Amino acid sequence: MSNLDRQAAVTVCGGRGFVVAEPVRELLSPRRVRLGESTEVRRLLPNLGRRMVGAWAFVDHYGPDDIADEPGMQVPPHPHMGLQTVSWLHEGEVLHRDSLGSLRTVRPRELGLMTSGRAISHSEESPRDHARLLHGAQLWVALPDAHRQVAPHFQHHTDLPVVTAPGLTATVILGALDGAVSPGTVYTPITGADLSLTGGGEARLPLEPDFEYAVLSMSGEAEVDGVPVLPGSMLYLGCGRTELPLRAVSDAGLMLLGGEPFEEEIVMFWNWIGRSQEEIEQAREDWTNGTRFGEVKGYDGPPLPAPELPATRLKPRGRVR
Repeated sequence: MSNLDRQAAVTVCGGRGFVVAEPVRELLSPRRVRLGESTEVRRLLPNLGRRMVGAWAFVDHYGPDDIADEPGMQVPPHPHMGLQTVSWLHEGEVLHRDSLGSLRTVRPRELGLMTSGRAISHSEESPRDHARLLHGAQLWVALPDAHRQVAPHFQHHTDLPVVTAPGLTATVILGALDGAVSPGTVYTPITGADLSLTGGGEARLPLEPDFEYAVLSMSGEAEVDGVPVLPGSMLYLGCGRTELPLRAVSDAGLMLLGGEPFEEEIVMFWNWIGRSQEEIEQAREDWTNGTRFGEVKGYDGPPLPAPELPATRLKPRGRVR
């Protein structure tokens, strides 16, 4: 999914200076962003209070939206580099097209994983004949320097491993959880899981103490380590945990995001992750000139133009706090 913000800022993320090395309970509120004509997203990362969680660098939550008489999601072709996009749905469908020629419909609890590597472009849209409701999350994973020039590719996995406990079903989206490993390709130690909780139930989820974690609430009422987390909000948990207490007030859906703290500093602008402003400037020129990112064929409409870069340049080793 694209960042459609026309006032996009150059943001510095990553580095252990931003990581909390002990367990915390930091509730993050979203920023609301329009995405096309009929979709509004709640942006949790990057956030004024928290830039990354492990390699997770971008988190949007949207819906549930009634799109029965609306076009639904309509995101024209746009570029990516230096990251992976993770499409995750609870309701509805999203049609993915990319400059490699991929054409796939991603449905609820299926993993749509696009590795941009050095360069790719894609579009996302609700099919012409689509379900009434659209509800999901779109996330980015930053690629470490050793792999950020990898050849772009797209994966669609419909059969994902599941971890169960009384009152809890956890689908492993990316990485590993409690010994279960997702088939999605990863380039850094990471965890992404969809948690379904039964109302009135309690569970304890095993965690890796070296990972930092956050929990995004998708639906229902739940408490995470004793903190109520409402839909569209996210609780940052820091590092140093071996387990996570969960309690469902009603049936609830959560997403667990975690991973080893991302040591490298990254530069984010619009739909690109690089290591310097010069790389971002080159990506913008390449997209504007129609080179490097390829062409998405079959989408009914023009590609997105890149926003203007801000006049103020980043200072070397700059940090956003």
